[in-house]
Amino acid sequence: MKLTKYEHACFTLETAGQVLVVDPGNFTKDFVVTDNIAVIVVTHEHADHFDPDTLMAIYDKNPNAVFVSLPGVVDKMPGHKSHAVLPGDKIEIGPFVLRFFGGKHALIHITLPLIDNLGVLINDAVYYPGDSFTLPNTPVDVLALPVGGPWLKMSETMDFLTAIKPLLVFPTHDAVLSNIGKALPDHLLPEIAKKVGAEYKRIDGLSITV
Repeated sequence: MKLTKYEHACFTLETAGQVLVVDPGNFTKDFVVTDNIAVIVVTHEHADHFDPDTLMAIYDKNPNAVFVSLPGVVDKMPGHKSHAVLPGDKIEIGPFVLRFFGGKHALIHITLPLIDNLGVLINDAVYYPGDSFTLPNTPVDVLALPVGGPWLKMSETMDFLTAIKPLLVFPTHDAVLSNIGKALPDHLLPEIAKKVGAEYKRIDGLSITV
């Protein structure tokens, strides 16, 4: 599969000529809509992950694209092909096999309500937990690792990487960080990755084969 990383939490996977898009939210300004998008996966309702305007731009070129998310998020895009999922579900759409985990967004503050959140494992290879540190409890080849946000501590990111033990890990969810801020996880995480046999690699704006 070809994996392409965009700003903040958005990335795509392409295989067999079809593309799956994860979390094309409003913090992602460099995402380019192509005409071979088959699936859009949104992990939760926060605007940096779920942007109806971006979804409409995708539908304009890909009217048969399937929107996959939590029931309450799917309901916000009526009139389009969709598939509501919950943690524990497994679905297949074209060349993509999707397994879902989790349940709740990580705590930001006790005064803010917890919302639902999904982790997604794509083709038993690429795992992204959304805004959480939910463990999939299954081997993961590639981990999209959140490194910045009001809900996380770097110690939790490091512990999550240690628990997952992927082969490759790339940082994500970091539009809230300056270039100096991004240098911090890039300094701390490679050594943690090395200890568990993983490679840490920043791939902002790049495509790699996984």
